[in-house]
Amino acid sequence: MSCGCSKLEDGKAIVDHVKSKGKENAVPKVTHKISCQCGEIFTLEKVVMNCPNCNMTYAVTPCSSDDISKVKPAGIKYV
Repeated sequence: MSCGCSKLEDGKAIVDHVKSKGKENAVPKVTHKISCQCGEIFTLEKVVMNCPNCNMTYAVTPCSSDDISKVKPAGIKYV
């Protein structure tokens, strides 16, 4: 992915950008434990992934995937 994608802050914009590059199934540089808004804790195994409990979509760009602060929610079943 090209420079600048790490500046995306909105979860939906991140999902849309990552999907436009065909990278939604990429494995993050670091697997993060995500504390979902519903209370579920799950492992982010792909850069775009839904919470297994409530289907909240979480996303991060591949180039920023080593930074948990860059993982953003995008909405319920956004993907």
